[in-house]
Amino acid sequence: MLLVSPMPSVYTLKQSPYSSHMLLLGLLDPKLQGPKLLDVGCGNGFLSGLLAAKGFAVTGIEHPLGFDENPPAIVHDLEQPLPPLPGPFDVIVIGDVLEHLRRPQDLLEQLRPHLVPHGMIVSSLPNSGNLYFRLQVLFGNFPEDDKGLFDRTHLHFWMLANWKALFDRSGYTFEVAAVTGIPVGLAIPSLQWLEVLCYHWARVWKTLFAYQFLTVAKRKS
Repeated sequence: MLLVSPMPSVYTLKQSPYSSHMLLLGLLDPKLQGPKLLDVGCGNGFLSGLLAAKGFAVTGIEHPLGFDENPPAIVHDLEQPLPPLPGPFDVIVIGDVLEHLRRPQDLLEQLRPHLVPHGMIVSSLPNSGNLYFRLQVLFGNFPEDDKGLFDRTHLHFWMLANWKALFDRSGYTFEVAAVTGIPVGLAIPSLQWLEVLCYHWARVWKTLFAYQFLTVAKRKS
């Protein structure tokens, strides 16, 4: 998770089989997509490590204030022009990052030449169209939380159409590959069954019930 403050990240590896991290891992296979992978906003590298264990050759890039220890291969402020990268890459992962950037389009445009012709960007993106988000706003609430849909460090509170438009403007095709439901079990482990139910609701009606979209983007021809 990319942070722009000096506080350590409050985000950790989500190990539920219905979480964005585990679903993302399920989407990626170095034998299918190719082995070279860039993890943008890699934090302390908890996801990079799992990707490397799957057989990817992972390069991590993170803001200098976004990790506590084990610095990534490249330390860089993602609001600034990208430094030289050891690409091109078969896969670029952008997990829980774009909503924190002032100009996410700039980053996406800069990443295009670092993808192989048939490479892909895999992103996890929050859904501000989620029913929970809508109800909070309907009743006059706009929390400032440490993480989640109302994370106080989010700069964009977008729905699916907004995310699709961003990637389209940046020169990519875009599709939703998977969704997550509200991670109830993360807060209350005894309600894991409800998290499973939220996940299946999200698959049926993603614009209303999805907590996050896991998306695949490819360079336009």
